[in-house]
Amino acid sequence: MNTLLQRPFFVLLMGIGSLAMIVPAAHALAVDNHAVSRSFFYSALLFFVLTLFIGLATASYKSTLARGYLVSLLAAFLILPIMLAVPMYESVSRMSFLEAWFESVSSITTTGATLYDSPRNLPSSVHLWRALMGWLGGLLVWVAAISILAPLNIGGFEVRATQGGTARDRNYAQIGRVSDPSERLARYGAKLIPLYTALTALLWLGLTAAGEIPFVALCHAMSVMATSGISPVGGILFSPSGLVGEFIILFFFAFAMSRVSFSRGLSGLEMKPLHKDSEFKLAIILIVVLVMVLFVRHGLVVFENDAQNDFISAAHALWGALFTITSFLTTTGFESADWTATRDWSGLGTPGLMLVGLSLIGGGVATTAGGIKLLRVYALWKHGQREIERLVHPSSVGGAGKEARQIRRQGAQIAWIFFMLFTISIAAVMVLLALSGVQFETAMVLAVSALSTTGPLASIAAETPISYAGIPDFAKVVLALAMVLGRLEALAIIALLNPEFWRR
Repeated sequence: MNTLLQRPFFVLLMGIGSLAMIVPAAHALAVDNHAVSRSFFYSALLFFVLTLFIGLATASYKSTLARGYLVSLLAAFLILPIMLAVPMYESVSRMSFLEAWFESVSSITTTGATLYDSPRNLPSSVHLWRALMGWLGGLLVWVAAISILAPLNIGGFEVRATQGGTARDRNYAQIGRVSDPSERLARYGAKLIPLYTALTALLWLGLTAAGEIPFVALCHAMSVMATSGISPVGGILFSPSGLVGEFIILFFFAFAMSRVSFSRGLSGLEMKPLHKDSEFKLAIILIVVLVMVLFVRHGLVVFENDAQNDFISAAHALWGALFTITSFLTTTGFESADWTATRDWSGLGTPGLMLVGLSLIGGGVATTAGGIKLLRVYALWKHGQREIERLVHPSSVGGAGKEARQIRRQGAQIAWIFFMLFTISIAAVMVLLALSGVQFETAMVLAVSALSTTGPLASIAAETPISYAGIPDFAKVVLALAMVLGRLEALAIIALLNPEFWRR
């Protein structure tokens, strides 16, 4: 095991990706789709041999610098999909390699955007492969966030200070000087991989018990844990598990709201219950407020029109709003079967702009969710609250308790810088999409979908559903690169471009 961990991190990821191709190969063989099975099996064999050769060639290579692992992480989301796209390209005759690469990038970055509007256009084994790539991408984010991004003070960790010391100089950079990156990957991987797998299996069993087809339940379970929103049937609204299945999924959304739900005590994280975590509390406040605003707004329309006050219809509308808002806050993008009831109950259109805002906010730091992240929003909110207090009482002394002291003194400033970088990224992606001929509203929704890693947002946020298949090839490349930027975040890319980062 130690010998394997001494190999370059990207080589290990190549090996894992090659072995993962055996899963859809076995599934295709079980459903008598031998052509697809051969495509995946031969690809697995080819790339596994290639990985062995590269592993032997780099036998004497050993890097103890975190920057090498950060480069490997960027390559995992940008270059590794080229390898993962080969079996899909060979399995679907009408799929170009660019489309296969787009699907791979979308899956491994947990975005879930697809160029195929109808699930029937792809074999079931390809759907399994997309869901599996998303699941592995989510697992990579879980492990890499604690073992790679935290020591470098990026990925949201730059906002929060750890326990011990003063709030000014407490940071995760100390971890990088204590242990080797490969040791951290082994240590945290040994703790997080079994947990991630067990939670997925538990969700799979729950959805199957609720009446879902086992294959579809497995894909949905992997998609919920990875917040990829990938579905072999077009979404949760087509699932026979119904309300029970959505209720089970809603419970597992908590793992995308806060890292405390699965990694308490890891890498210096505070040991406290989930209900006291600032990210989780902010997520609950946002969900409750937006659900009530949407529900009351719709209810007022019903009462104004003197419509029959149907309690069952109101309950369906409330549940549809609760599930869908939570889903898009975690950047999963699953739409509730009762989301249509929310619209029909009042006669109003779908509030897509609200879902765009939720996707921009995103979930918790070090989770599979994308977006700006709740911790940064919390830091800005506390800073704004304190500034308002100073306007009223200029000589007051701030004191917001122990939780506020967990935020670094420059935490709000760093969060604001990231917010501006995120906004500039959206504008840049929109400009590039506009150059390819995409309309303004469509470009805005697609840019937010890619950078927040919420692919299904395109089909529900706009006035009319947006199809990824209808955009030009140049726009597909731009969106794929935006997905990588949204998954790895701009601060990590800037860190790689910083000369001081390479001199250390």
